[in-house]
Order: sequence, then structure tokens, then C-alpha cells
Amino acid sequence: MNKLLIVDGHNLLFQMFFGMPSRIINKHGKAIHGTLGFIGALRKIINLTASTHLIIIFDGDHENTRAETDPNYKATRIDYSEVPDEVNPFSQLEDIYAALNFMQIKHFETTDFEADDVIASYALTYENDMKVVISSFDSDFFQLISNNISVLRYRGKKTAICDAAFIKDKYGILPEQYADFKSLTGDKADNIKGANKVGIKTAATLLNQFGSLQNIISKPNEISKYRIRESILQSSQQLQNNYKLIKLENNVVLQFDLDSLLYANSNFVTTEVLRSIKLYP
Repeated sequence: MNKLLIVDGHNLLFQMFFGMPSRIINKHGKAIHGTLGFIGALRKIINLTASTHLIIIFDGDHENTRAETDPNYKATRIDYSEVPDEVNPFSQLEDIYAALNFMQIKHFETTDFEADDVIASYALTYENDMKVVISSFDSDFFQLISNNISVLRYRGKKTAICDAAFIKDKYGILPEQYADFKSLTGDKADNIKGANKVGIKTAATLLNQFGSLQNIISKPNEISKYRIRESILQSSQQLQNNYKLIKLENNVVLQFDLDSLLYANSNFVTTEVLRSIKLYP
């Protein structure tokens, strides 16, 4: 069965760079732990998903159009241009690109849109052609989950495949309600503020009653709890802005067609890949 694996490149890079037990230096004194972890994890993810098609998408350095909706969006993120290599994941990105080239895996940096938007467009474009797996810890992708789209959260033996049943069990909502849900609760990672006094359980209760964020905002008088009703009324514009920030759609012209994403899967071992780019003896 054909299956498309879409990897959130920076998400995996950060996970491996900061998640490795120690900083690994090769015989030339160059740090390689991020590259080693990235390629090793990628190989395991490919094998785990039995993917026939593959693409890895990295966020490029460009203006973020979502900041036009909310200037505070991702404003708390670290500026890695001023961070020393010892604690800078991007210091090993060039080696990762070289390794992916050796493995003949399609990858690129975004130039206009966020990686999330590009990943969503690939998933939504090709979900009718084959199963799609998005590898990322970014929960924004939960909104894309369908019969043919799932989200993989790689964590070794604790790896989870997130489907509609996972979302229902964890949050008490449907995947298609997740953007509404996160608009209500907010997202600290992206510096998005939700509605006061609306936590996970309250957001789920509201969505189960009203169906969508728009219905909640348009029918505040039907909210039984006074404090929640007042909170929704006071933050209605913020909540609508949140939805614009969080909602992912099929709105990006794709750089590669499906045939070009076919992966030969040559079963390289990690050391062989690193040796090919002269990082390993």
C-alpha cells in the first residue's frame, strides 16, 4: 500500500539536537549529535510507517504573515542567529541537508509560508491518493486528522500514532474541531492567548454543545455559566484572530508532485550516511 510520510524538519531537528544524551564530537572536533539523531530517528520513522513516498519540510528564514493578524504570534521564540553553535540546532542543519541529499530524500526550506501550511497542503492534496502520515510533535496538525491522515509523534518505544480515536480520548472532541479547541484554550508555544477561565474540559464541553467556535461566539447567551459567558464575550475578537492563526488549509502551490516523492528506501545505516558526508571515520 502506498503511503506518504511528511516530516516536520525543524521539529525533528530540535527534538534530536536537545534530546540526545550528550553532545557528540567527531574526530575532527565537530559536533554531530543533532545530525546523528536526526538521521537515526528518520530511518526508524520511515521503517515504522512503511512509507513509499517521502518529503521533509523545513521552515525558511522569511517574514511570517501570521504576525499581521497578531504581532505577538511566536514573539517569545528564541532568535538563534545570536546563539552559539554549542546550543544552536541550526549549526548542524547543513550536514543534515547533505545527508538527505545522499539518501535521495526530497527536502526544502519554505520561502513564503510557514512549514505548517506547506505540510498541510501536501497532506490535504494527496490524502485521496494514499494514506498520509505527518511526523511532528506540533499539535496543530491534529486538525488535519481524517480517515487517511494521521500524525506520528516519534519517541522511541513510546511512539504514538494519533488518529481520530486518539483525539476523542485525549480531548473529547473531533479532529475537525481541534483548531476551534486550541483557539479557545490558547497555545503557549506560539504565544497565543485563549479565553480566560476556558481550559481543556470547558473548551471540549462548549464544542460538544455548540459544534464550532463560531457558534459559541454567535450564541453567548446560551452559555449557562456566567463567568464563561462573560469570558467569551470579552475575548470574541481575540478568539477569531486565534482561529486565523491556528487554522491550516490547502493554500500552498506544491513544489513537488507525488511521483517525484517516491522513495527508493536503500536501507542505509546511519553510520554509512554520516561517513558519506565525512562526519564519521
